[in-house]
Amino acid sequence: MSRNRPRRVVALALTALLALAACGAPDDEPVATTGEQAGSTVINTSPDQKRIRSTKVDAIAAKVPAAVAADGRLNVGISAGTTPPLYFRADDDRTLIGAEPDIAQLVADVLGLELDLQPTSWDNLFLAVRSGQNEVGFSNITVTEERKDIYDFATYRVDSLGWEVRIDGGIDKIEKPADIAGLNVSVGSGTNQEEVLLRWDAQNKAAGLAPVNITYYQTSTDYQLALLSGRIDAYFGPNPSVAYHAAVSGKTKVVGIVPGGGEVPAQIAAMTQKGNGFAEALSAALNAVIQDGTYAQVLARWGLGDEAIPTSQVNPPGLPRS
Repeated sequence: MSRNRPRRVVALALTALLALAACGAPDDEPVATTGEQAGSTVINTSPDQKRIRSTKVDAIAAKVPAAVAADGRLNVGISAGTTPPLYFRADDDRTLIGAEPDIAQLVADVLGLELDLQPTSWDNLFLAVRSGQNEVGFSNITVTEERKDIYDFATYRVDSLGWEVRIDGGIDKIEKPADIAGLNVSVGSGTNQEEVLLRWDAQNKAAGLAPVNITYYQTSTDYQLALLSGRIDAYFGPNPSVAYHAAVSGKTKVVGIVPGGGEVPAQIAAMTQKGNGFAEALSAALNAVIQDGTYAQVLARWGLGDEAIPTSQVNPPGLPRS
């Protein structure tokens, strides 16, 4: 992101996001602002986030494994990518902001630990959590049965996926596999949405429909340029991020929203080492902020009110094995 981008654009983006996305904030829960502007809401994109905070709960903090609590810090692995409103860089092009850092901050508060965000690549995030280099991952991670073999999870948000297309691209609806037959589609490599896309493509081929041509890009900027130039027909990604980009660009739109498993509901969760007991403390902390209202405030701040869950669970049923 540019160093001095105007907040006016982000303001208009989030106003539009509430109308575009299934995961918009309720009308009576305003997005947090840094100022007022007629007809829109100004989003704080500065390094000084004035994050919504919670308070330490001694009984929950006592559940933290000694190895995690020893240095007084919560070492959080998070994607270094740019996926607003989930995680992206502030105006200084350094500070990580968004819904994921904000949820991590609430959890750190309840556990009485100092938040230490450690940006890394998507692939390295899993390796870092597995090795213990990162104590927990907060990075829009979907619970799957395969991942549960290696990691423990504490849920905190519903997982939904969105289809983004050009406004003038001639595509108005994507709801089922047949709708993408023969299209040029981009998706993130190694993601849950890639598995859904590959499964839909296989169903189309089995039905005698044209296959999907799948293209992978390294950054969100690359796929966005490809979409606007017509090199791809659609992009399949997390609904919050595609809705946000559609609002920002004004040249794309979301034409379909599906559960994180395609036809199967899914949940986003904090991810920890398998068997170290930390997931129980994380889930208890998440339930504490659900109860005290700060969780709902954070989701509303980023337009994700409809992705709230009533209760955090440890290792719930995940997406089935492929």
